[in-house]
Amino acid sequence: MTAHRRPAASDAHPLPPSASDEDGLRAGRVSPHLENPDGSPVQKLHVAARLEDRFDAAVARVLRRRGWTVRVIGYAGYGSGGRVRVLARTLLASPNVRQRDLPDAGAGAQTGERLAPPVRGWRSFFTAPVAGATVEVTIAGTTHVLTADRGGYVDAVVEADLAPGWHDVELTSMDDARATARVVVVGPEPTVGIVSDIDDTVMVTRLPRPLVAAWNVFVRHENAREAVPGMSRLYRELQASRPDSPVVYLSTGAWNAAPAIGRFLRQHDYPAGPLLLTDWGPTNTGLFRSGQRHKVAQLRRLFAEMPQVRWILVGDDGQHDPQIYAGAVARHRDRVEAVLIRQLTAGEHVLSHGMPTATPEQEEQQDRADDAPGVEVLLGADGEELLRQARAAGLTA
Repeated sequence: MTAHRRPAASDAHPLPPSASDEDGLRAGRVSPHLENPDGSPVQKLHVAARLEDRFDAAVARVLRRRGWTVRVIGYAGYGSGGRVRVLARTLLASPNVRQRDLPDAGAGAQTGERLAPPVRGWRSFFTAPVAGATVEVTIAGTTHVLTADRGGYVDAVVEADLAPGWHDVELTSMDDARATARVVVVGPEPTVGIVSDIDDTVMVTRLPRPLVAAWNVFVRHENAREAVPGMSRLYRELQASRPDSPVVYLSTGAWNAAPAIGRFLRQHDYPAGPLLLTDWGPTNTGLFRSGQRHKVAQLRRLFAEMPQVRWILVGDDGQHDPQIYAGAVARHRDRVEAVLIRQLTAGEHVLSHGMPTATPEQEEQQDRADDAPGVEVLLGADGEELLRQARAAGLTA
């Protein structure tokens, strides 16, 4: 992999005394290496991020005085070429709360991890993140010490010589709480993988209309979420001739929703694969995070970290997937095997962006991708229609 790991504790800038509590836990504000989109350094955090950090620091100090301990939650990661991307989160919880009962527990349910109790989505958003907490990651007999970012998230690449397939990574918090994360390692042989959007591609969420989004994320029980017909069968057939090929679920959804998403994918028989989500709320450089930038950045990482993989990119025409995938085809044509777009119904389009059809820009981007030589572009109303076309195009076994 070519991506860089986040700075370790020794690499971070010194913190003022008020940002640390008595046991060395850096609660709230940390000073990671920041860059603007053009690569120039950011001199200081956005005001909204600074306010959020102060609030988190105050909450953490109160909870620590009450005896709450630092826990760690693992998310599924991936690896190739002797390196593994580890994804995790640190948070505070009462000593009386079992690991499996933590709000973010069970995020790797689709990878075979033990299922946590189902909960309504809103409960996963009420957590106390721990910025700057250290996490020991033991993989292949070697322990690495990593540091959480200002949102409590760990996203780092470590050296690990592992055979292709799924492996367990042991995580230990600074308070000796333990958890396991799963990582899938892709072999060096050329193969074809799947990158899939989630919202309105594998599950019907009708995002991002605000009221519908809030209802789906915060209120509706996960078992009530609706699957897009035929999509899991499509993915299974695309993967059938390459059982070890990677499947990655890429979304602008929040990491807090990972447990519900993981359980949904498992319940509806989708192939196991890492989730690449994002952190809602103020960012280092702005009030809101760019969903498009998140998807583009993650696609670039996948292309760089697994050069032996050509990808089938699957999304829908409700938001920006056609533009993002067309950009991937234009800049990395040799890395894209095909583009599959689920066409939303008129009602879903209205809920998504206020119009009953795809926007002219989305249709233009679909045409651009379709014109690229050697790249199949398939359009269909659901997984069943896309599967018929994928069979005809020779994408399945």
